[in-house]
Amino acid sequence: MSSETGSSKDVSEEHLPTAQEHGTVTVADDPFADPGLPAHEPRIQDIDEKAAKRSERTVTLLFVLSSLATVGFIVSFLLIPIDKIVYIWPFGHVSGLNFALGWTLGLALFCIGAGAVHWSRTLMSDEEVPDERHQIAASPEVKAEVLAEFRAGTEESGIGFGRRKMMRNSLLGALALVPLSGVVLLRDLGPAPGDKLRHTAWDAGKRIVNENTGLPLRPEDITVGSLTQAMPEGLDLHDHDFHAQIAKAAVMLVRLEPDDIKDEQSAEWGHEGILCFSKICTHIGCPATLYERQTHHALCPCHQSTFDLADGARVLFGPAGHPLPQLRITTNDDGELVALGDFAEPPGPSFWERG
Repeated sequence: MSSETGSSKDVSEEHLPTAQEHGTVTVADDPFADPGLPAHEPRIQDIDEKAAKRSERTVTLLFVLSSLATVGFIVSFLLIPIDKIVYIWPFGHVSGLNFALGWTLGLALFCIGAGAVHWSRTLMSDEEVPDERHQIAASPEVKAEVLAEFRAGTEESGIGFGRRKMMRNSLLGALALVPLSGVVLLRDLGPAPGDKLRHTAWDAGKRIVNENTGLPLRPEDITVGSLTQAMPEGLDLHDHDFHAQIAKAAVMLVRLEPDDIKDEQSAEWGHEGILCFSKICTHIGCPATLYERQTHHALCPCHQSTFDLADGARVLFGPAGHPLPQLRITTNDDGELVALGDFAEPPGPSFWERG
């Protein structure tokens, strides 16, 4: 027992620092001589250029497939009707458009990821090199060393301009095409407006009718200082697009003393002091029909945009960005007020293609 105890003691003491004097110990020159990393073993791609070429072709193929899948996504979005239902085993009856978009976009993203993983596992350097911790702020020597290692890693991975250009170019092509999927999806936010926001139900010769009674308006129906809400003849409350049409075509008529009208063009576009303006506020589309007789101001109750109807409906106050559009009017052979055409500019709030 004593010999075993003594032997254990000797073994333990071998791993303790040698005592020099009280409070001091001897420290080994390299306490982490073996950090536990296994010896590096080269891959077949590291020693066989043919194997490296095969890996390069595989990665290139994956990136090319990603590009083709992205093109398929865009083509599917443009050609497959949104209401097309198809039977696909084992999914059953599904939307053809959703099925095509899901598979093509999924394949595009998967091939980019798979290609990048295969590239890093077979062609990029996989040697692990230990390094001791250092201060966060690097010295110029360390910076130069890091840049040199980066350049070396770039060359080893084949991403540089010197080698494996085919693989690099296919990656750049796939990465450039994939974002187009998101751009194409923006088209699905709603139908393109085209120029329909620039046109209303007004046309040359169309009679102006009272919005409440539906009867044609005559000059004698509108007295000085009054405001009458009107709309074009032919709009039916029961039509499926009535609200879309009235939202652009609703107007208000005011009658001023001719001497009170400050804008010459506005006076020419009216008839005997009767002026016809869009009643749709140019801020967010509320009806700007609160009329103040003495000042000839029309006020929008939503955000207090104020328009001077005696001066071409220019904006006096509030967030509205431009005046209320004016409709040119006259009378027909029956003495009824009619329009001479559509508004000269789109009525209502601003929109991105207004200019």
